[in-house]
Amino acid sequence: MEQGIPPSHDRGLLRALTGMLDGSHLVAFEDIPSLVDRHKREAGFEEIAVYLADLQQSVLRRLCGPGGDDAQPEELKIDTTLAGHALQEVRMLRGGSEGDGPVRWWVPVLDGTERLGVLRMTPVSEGDDTGERMRHIASLIALIIVSTRSFSDCHAQLVRSRPMNVAAEMQWNLMPPLTFATPAVTIGAVLEPAYEIGGDAFDYSTSGSMAHMAVFDAMGHDVAAGLTANLAVAACRNHRRQGMSLVRNSEEIERVLIDEFGRGDRFVTGIIGDLDLGSGLFTWVNRGHHPPVLIRSGRWTSTLNCPPAHPMGLDLGLPVVPCQEQLEPGDRLLLYTDGITEMRSPDSGEFGLGRFVEFMIKQNAAGLPVPETLRRLIRTVMDYHDNRLHDDATVLLVEWHGNAHEKLRP
Repeated sequence: MEQGIPPSHDRGLLRALTGMLDGSHLVAFEDIPSLVDRHKREAGFEEIAVYLADLQQSVLRRLCGPGGDDAQPEELKIDTTLAGHALQEVRMLRGGSEGDGPVRWWVPVLDGTERLGVLRMTPVSEGDDTGERMRHIASLIALIIVSTRSFSDCHAQLVRSRPMNVAAEMQWNLMPPLTFATPAVTIGAVLEPAYEIGGDAFDYSTSGSMAHMAVFDAMGHDVAAGLTANLAVAACRNHRRQGMSLVRNSEEIERVLIDEFGRGDRFVTGIIGDLDLGSGLFTWVNRGHHPPVLIRSGRWTSTLNCPPAHPMGLDLGLPVVPCQEQLEPGDRLLLYTDGITEMRSPDSGEFGLGRFVEFMIKQNAAGLPVPETLRRLIRTVMDYHDNRLHDDATVLLVEWHGNAHEKLRP
């Protein structure tokens, strides 16, 4: 082979990736399977099927495209199938052949660190580069899914298991992805009940060396509560982007709520914080909310107490005090709403803060990724309450890695 000319299978993969990328500019979400089918053989695969996780990450549903039976898409349970384990563990798993046919692979589809679903891939032949080829294809398909899903009702219908109320519709379209990571920090979140959530909301962002985060809990569990939480998040973002401090931001959120709803008619509790990604210094304000929980070394925990001001919207005149905590590499912060800890089981009482923190410590010791830890947490909470929550339950988990990702230099 002439030097500098890539092998034929590499050229085929490159043509396939280029063809899918070119075609993605004019493809609708439901046409993604057709786009992939046109280029799969060139990439060296007999089959590439797309499965996406539902909103609660309980099942994987196949995206069939036009002409498929999308009314009843093929469904695989995440907890009990090889495909589901590939998603849980975020790794490629080999198996699932039919008879003497070629072996299938299950390959996670990730947007950054957000777990979108898996691909079922059947290579024409296998070699040392099979894993790399599958990874490249999965990465491109993830980008195409993300670029088309936000304006597709087909995507919303595929990932939902039942009708969603209006408040939840607003919340899910407002909040950032459930998972985000950089070398310095990992952020994950969960919300339940996914289809009836009312007044809970979370937010996060990064700006240079700073990570911003917030959790809000609005009074009520209806459309009005959803509107209140939406307004609080939008106001928080707006003020943050104007460079306001945490204290002033929370005070301005309160002003916006009072201007819109009147004094005391609608209010929101919340934690608003900043994490310096370089130093690990966490600064926050507490507006009538449950204090954050710190997990250190996978076994030691403390509650980060800070003098709480009144909930935003009540205008009680209590001072807003910023507090600080120095984190260590590997520390995990938990911001949560009372739906996690205060909901009661008829047989066992409250789930409780102790049970909540104990669960998180055990999962941390198991070495599971943050998204999988939170998925299992919410399944445990739902099982504890017989799959019926009477209040919103939200958790925002922030893990600071510090400089652990950097190699030591002389």
